[in-house]
Amino acid sequence: MATVNTAWDHVSGNIFKTWVIMGFFSAFTVAVVYVIARGFGYGEVGGLGIVGFALIMAGVMNFVSYFWSDKIVLGVSGAKPVSEKSHKELYRTVENLCIAAGLPLPKIYIIDDSAPNAFATGRDPKHGAIAFTTGILSKLSKQELEGVTAHELSHVGNRDTLVMAVVSVLVGIIALLSDFFMRSMWYGGRDRDSKGNQLFMILAITAAILAPIIATLIQLAVSRRRELLADASGVLLTRYPEGLANALLKISKDKEPLEVANRGTAHLYIVNPLKGKEAKAFMANLFNTHPPIESRIKALQQMEGRL
Repeated sequence: MATVNTAWDHVSGNIFKTWVIMGFFSAFTVAVVYVIARGFGYGEVGGLGIVGFALIMAGVMNFVSYFWSDKIVLGVSGAKPVSEKSHKELYRTVENLCIAAGLPLPKIYIIDDSAPNAFATGRDPKHGAIAFTTGILSKLSKQELEGVTAHELSHVGNRDTLVMAVVSVLVGIIALLSDFFMRSMWYGGRDRDSKGNQLFMILAITAAILAPIIATLIQLAVSRRRELLADASGVLLTRYPEGLANALLKISKDKEPLEVANRGTAHLYIVNPLKGKEAKAFMANLFNTHPPIESRIKALQQMEGRL
């Protein structure tokens, strides 16, 4: 007898896959830092010391990102806080879904742009914030907007901002170390006859070239997995997959670019706001911050009748 997957299976499956990727990424980061440290000429103990220093630096960077990234993102995006009095219906929608999710009411922001989109930020549920464009409020139906809101609240509840901050810092550390190592090789900042043996020299050069690319691919894979998780978690709140599916289709088909979005903030939005020619090739999709809309809608359709 065939096993029927439920909506909870979609959620738990996405959570599991995210943490498998995160575990691999953490191990990958430690390995890359160690190899590059040995390539610099440090011995085994020294290499481990560099790894420890890199992890401490990552912790400090994550601390800063944890407390201030939301303010930076909201400021860069031109988001303005709104009151319940000025947007009563929107407040009611968010409030009702927060009750269903057991989450505190986040701060609500509006971005004055006719391109439909939305994003969530905040270091934890108590400091959550959701931003909607004026375009998404005018172009989506009530049920579609509920689907989008539930998706964004799921990001807050799942602490996706924290997860992506950790991933971004790890990517940054790998990129900085790789760049520093390659510059030291080219500009003579390193003694080639130092303690680092030739094997670690070759491995370090290889890691310095390939690691930043691999790290970026892992970062994007985590981002796509968190989007799928938020889709599934959001549907558990609304109990209506079609609402979110229709919203995703509408937003993706709207060709108007979001003026305030950039490559640094694109991954936050429910649909990639950098409108352009949609690349369908497998290699192109590897470098996307979001899963293909077709895949997301198909996953939502599969949840019909399984709630």
